[in-house]
Amino acid sequence: MSEITPPEVLRASSGIEGLDRILGGGYPAHEIYLIEGEPGTGKSLAGLHFLRAGAERGEKCLLITMSQSKEVIGRLAASHGWTLEGVEVYEISADNVVPELGAEQVLFHTADVELGEMMQSIRAVIDEIQPTRVVFDAVSELRLLSNDAGRYQRQLFILKELFANRGATVLFLDNHPVMPGHSELQHLAFGVILLDHTPTSYGNERRQLRVLKVRGIRYDDGVHDFRICTGGLKVFPRLRTGERLHNAWRAHESGIEEIDKMLGGGLAEGSSTLFLGPSGTGKSSLASHYAFAAAERGERSIFFLFDERPETFIHRTEGIGMNIRPHLDSGMITLREIDTGEVSPGEFADLVRSQVQERAVRMVVIDSLTGYMSAMPDERMLITQMHELLTYLSSQTVLSILIVAQHGVLGPTLGGPVDVSYLADTVLLLRHFEADGAIRRAISVFKKRYGGHGHGIREFQITPNGMEVGEPLTGFRGVLSGSPTFEGPDATLMDLADAPPAN
Repeated sequence: MSEITPPEVLRASSGIEGLDRILGGGYPAHEIYLIEGEPGTGKSLAGLHFLRAGAERGEKCLLITMSQSKEVIGRLAASHGWTLEGVEVYEISADNVVPELGAEQVLFHTADVELGEMMQSIRAVIDEIQPTRVVFDAVSELRLLSNDAGRYQRQLFILKELFANRGATVLFLDNHPVMPGHSELQHLAFGVILLDHTPTSYGNERRQLRVLKVRGIRYDDGVHDFRICTGGLKVFPRLRTGERLHNAWRAHESGIEEIDKMLGGGLAEGSSTLFLGPSGTGKSSLASHYAFAAAERGERSIFFLFDERPETFIHRTEGIGMNIRPHLDSGMITLREIDTGEVSPGEFADLVRSQVQERAVRMVVIDSLTGYMSAMPDERMLITQMHELLTYLSSQTVLSILIVAQHGVLGPTLGGPVDVSYLADTVLLLRHFEADGAIRRAISVFKKRYGGHGHGIREFQITPNGMEVGEPLTGFRGVLSGSPTFEGPDATLMDLADAPPAN
């Protein structure tokens, strides 16, 4: 029995790239939609996006406004670098009582004019313009003018019939109803989109979008972050895990022979790796080695810097023998500093997605996960979102490296902000240890899901020529407790060299 393929649905772009992705291409055309949210959530901007997208395609577009004047709408558009060219504005306000067919604007005072006269005027201007896209801003004014629920419902059905007979795609903008979930228009509309904003303890408000329903199509449900900036709304859809591109587990080498041996040849592409250790153990330096080696192979990588400025990163890597400036200039290595007060988890995930999809990045480094989580203390689902991000990167066969700075330096209290080791396919432990009155560094592989790995502990040093790794050491006690003590013969230790500081 063959599978039935649903017919292709004609779409009307929302004018917002991220929202179109959520809807699978835009609004199904010739239907009525409700965009609902509190004042300040961006409803009017969403309406202008929709009308401008139609005007750019040569469609006839109409904005019916009961809440704002044409001048105010013009200023709103200008603040985002837009014009209202190609958009007819039908303003219901306070000057003219009798509509003049053919006039650019028709003006009413809703407190003095019967609802029936207003509806007749709306019908007249729609018959004259014959729009294919309409935005009605805002339905809450119509609700107030109707006085009672029954009359309001009748006017909604009249409007629905009016637009349905003319094949227009319509957006109704409305505030949240007094009783959430009991909006007459929610039941009437073909689709409903909810906008919300939540204050945070620090930084920008968190704005989120949710598609409550759209009949007859598949769409991405759940909560999606968005922001209002110059240029309008930017929507960041939740990541969706695609099918794995292939099943070959090619190894990413670090360029350090001993490290690659410890990892059974390297880190598997499509896997996630945790570099875990206190400050100064060389986590960022090790990640730099992987990025430098990838750039030498002609593969792109990106560092998302939460704790370090790009200038400091460049200076530090040059101090350990890696000249990354040519790779920065060529785009093989990208440093992206994250403003922790501006970026939401959804926006960050979408930024990672764009780097993978648009620039073919093959390695993503988050430096550090500690900074990421500290920057967004109000977000309760960070671990779940991080899991979604890592799953997506795995499906794209991108190597992800998470750097976690543990609190403290030595002792049993050594720990991180949260245990994320279960998220990673591979965990490398980097530790300080004391021997002969000197602080030294050691590295070991805690786990590796894909392929074999060494179980020994090796000393390493950060030198002007890069990371140098010694032979496996014996005689350690208390490595996992956070207080490793070396009790082996001194002959197995590396000769100490003057070394630059490492992260």
